[in-house]
Amino acid sequence: QVQLVESGGDSVQAGGSLRLSCATSEYAITNYFMGWYRQAPGKERDYVAHITPQNGYTFQHNDVKGRFTISRDIAKATLYLQMDRLKPEDSGMYYCVAAQSEYKLRFENAEYWGQGTQVNVSA
Repeated sequence: QVQLVESGGDSVQAGGSLRLSCATSEYAITNYFMGWYRQAPGKERDYVAHITPQNGYTFQHNDVKGRFTISRDIAKATLYLQMDRLKPEDSGMYYCVAAQSEYKLRFENAEYWGQGTQVNVSA
């Protein structure tokens, strides 16, 4: 069983920054594909970014490329999402996910999901 505990959500003005954290286990962060999804009220859940377990390669959705950075600290067993130049459309609940395959993670079929952390960006 993989536990994922998100934190760092807050209310900020457009143009601001936030860093989300996802605490997990060292086993999970080095063996699972881990990433972030988000969901705005009344909308579907959307993929944001992910990182590969062995090499730490990172990938982001085009909507956030250049503004969001996904990273991990293996010693702290924590996944991060640094969000800069935030826009109102970035608002939503952000979920940390862990999947056994990249395919499962990218197509919303990850085995493990956190409870989410709320991000609100005002204009």
